[in-house]
Amino acid sequence: MRRCWILTIFFIAAAATQLRAQKIDRETSDPSQIIHLRTALNHLTVIELREPVLQVAAGSQSFKVEWRENKVFVQPTEPDASTNLFVWTASRRLNYELELAGSVATMDFAIDQAPPVQPKPLSVSPKEPSPTEVLLSGQPVRLESGKPSARSVEVAIRDLYERDGRLLVRYAVRNNSAHTYEVTTPSVYVLPGVRYPQSLYGLVDSQLGDREASRLEIKAQSPVPVIEGHVQSSHLEPGQQCLGLVALHVPSAKEPMVLRFQFANDGREQVAAFLVR
Repeated sequence: MRRCWILTIFFIAAAATQLRAQKIDRETSDPSQIIHLRTALNHLTVIELREPVLQVAAGSQSFKVEWRENKVFVQPTEPDASTNLFVWTASRRLNYELELAGSVATMDFAIDQAPPVQPKPLSVSPKEPSPTEVLLSGQPVRLESGKPSARSVEVAIRDLYERDGRLLVRYAVRNNSAHTYEVTTPSVYVLPGVRYPQSLYGLVDSQLGDREASRLEIKAQSPVPVIEGHVQSSHLEPGQQCLGLVALHVPSAKEPMVLRFQFANDGREQVAAFLVR
């Protein structure tokens, strides 16, 4: 009885080994590759492709080769023969080496064509805009003012350029005083929770004049990161004017925000500009 159990376990293990050896493979569709195909007498091996087969050609009649739609059927008719096989589809030619017919345990039951490897997309550096594109994409800033400025140093925000999360602000500084003024890149602040007598939605992309800015109820201010700044001239004589640029990382907001551009003081007088954005 024990011997019977041992023989039963042996044959089950042998059958399991044979089943594990029989394979259904996936091969690439590289036309420069030769795929080796292992067959067995009285058994059929199937090649299944991802597109219809147009033509096949085998180097010997020792293998029976047929095809239908996207499938090729290969069966050896002699035990000691090997040859090569070509399969053509609309897009490529596949190459196979049909090996000597062997045991069922080691044969290829089916060969499936693996999907083609998609090439990695080339990383393309973003194209830098030309100076003309930058100028044409600018948003002009209007001045919201009931009367002309009487300040000794006047700041006028001219236009805005927005790109890749950055805001570029172009401004002009005019020295109306009787002494020299030193122009520096301004510090920029956002005014959270600021109040104004009217809705700020109608003032977006506007600079508030002196009287309008004085009506702001400022509760707090938070610094805005300045990426870089440039001025035509840092030394302004009386009556002179220069242009400047400042690039910012402006925080995103669902409602209009007020930005304060704080320049160097002119003696006791503060030099600032307020932009609704």
